[in-house]
Amino acid sequence: MKILHLRNFPILEQLKIEEALLRVSTENFCIINEGSSPAIVLGISGKIEELVDQEKAQANGIPLIRRFSGGGTVVVDESTLFITFICQRESFPIFPEPILKWTEELYAPIFDHADFRVRENDYVLGEKKCGGNAQYLKKDRWLHHTSFLWDYQPERMGLLLHPKKTPSYRAGRAHEEFVCKMKEFVPSRELFLEKLKKELQKRYAVKEIELKDLSSLLHEPHRQATSLISLVNF
Repeated sequence: MKILHLRNFPILEQLKIEEALLRVSTENFCIINEGSSPAIVLGISGKIEELVDQEKAQANGIPLIRRFSGGGTVVVDESTLFITFICQRESFPIFPEPILKWTEELYAPIFDHADFRVRENDYVLGEKKCGGNAQYLKKDRWLHHTSFLWDYQPERMGLLLHPKKTPSYRAGRAHEEFVCKMKEFVPSRELFLEKLKKELQKRYAVKEIELKDLSSLLHEPHRQATSLISLVNF
């Protein structure tokens, strides 16, 4: 498995890299990104008018991005920790629930917290969400990306509307009552990522790479569904 560790890398560009590696490569990847400029990211079929307070987003100059995968809508910024796995079917499970189970088993010893688990499609600590997930499955390849809430600004969470469809365990709670900050449970982000890499090394042959190592792959022709939604098109 190849590990690409990015820092303060814009989520739009990260998603473009992920989509390229999903579509043109046959290797297994773990992509880590510590923070992004602020943005709202919607799933491929998410309806802006149902999910985003458009006036607030526009007033705050927060761009909207439509990713190529499904899943819900998230606000991301400098305090979001992104971790994505892109894998081949012959090496890893291919269906949504087994993928979530695989990641739960991978993360559990890293959190070292009895209350960490998968709940519906989220990662939770106790009764609160600490990470949201989205997936993309092909015949022979899949992607699972996570936005971990290392920290967050409540006012930015307020840019999201209460969606019509929510996890049952949310039980009607507002954002601030539904989510938690990972930094309140984990000593440091650096330690968390160090433990993640060590856990992967226990299980797989791991090689750390740099973005320049992917240059030829990223320029291969492929379908590109990731896009920036212009604020003026609200």
